[in-house]
Amino acid sequence: MFEIVQAGGLLMIPILLCSVVAAAICVERFWTLRSKQIIPANLLAQVWNSIKNNEMDNKKLRELKQGSPLGQILAAGISNHRRGRDQMKEAIEEVANHVVHEMERYLSTLGTVAAITPLLGLLGTVIGMIKVFTAIRLEGSGNAAVLAGGISEALITTAAGLTIAIPSLFFHRFFQRRVDELVIGMEQEALKLVEVLNSDRSERAQAKSVAA
Repeated sequence: MFEIVQAGGLLMIPILLCSVVAAAICVERFWTLRSKQIIPANLLAQVWNSIKNNEMDNKKLRELKQGSPLGQILAAGISNHRRGRDQMKEAIEEVANHVVHEMERYLSTLGTVAAITPLLGLLGTVIGMIKVFTAIRLEGSGNAAVLAGGISEALITTAAGLTIAIPSLFFHRFFQRRVDELVIGMEQEALKLVEVLNSDRSERAQAKSVAA
């Protein structure tokens, strides 16, 4: 392995650094973007039960906000539900934008790695071919060892760049898709909360008017 890296020349160093960065991002995003981590099962039902039983105090609201990204969105809706449907939706959208930004963290870096590693490999190819033509100019085409070294450097850097770029691009698209799916799931849960809280509010207002 070391011999291959050494044969690839100095450009193998940034290419290998890119591979380390890409691998670290993939592991971190796999762990962070788990469905049960983002959208815990039955969270909305638990929140609604707490609201109906008048148990949603500041402590539970803080725990909900700290528990998960969906919890942050639901907590924003609950905190603003007395201000009306429009204000509630605005508060949810504001928090949701922050949550989505956090979910997309490092994905732009992963996309950058996918974009620049083939270019680094191409640069290594150009440098290797320059060495080949320089060797031909200085020593002629009879020195096979020198020619093979330049060609080897060109091919190794190209192969290394593509080997890192292809999976990086795949996982970049994969995580973008995962984020989109999770966002849709959170939007559905948030809309359910908006409808439930506002319908409950309307029913209470009607009950008060009847009683009056």
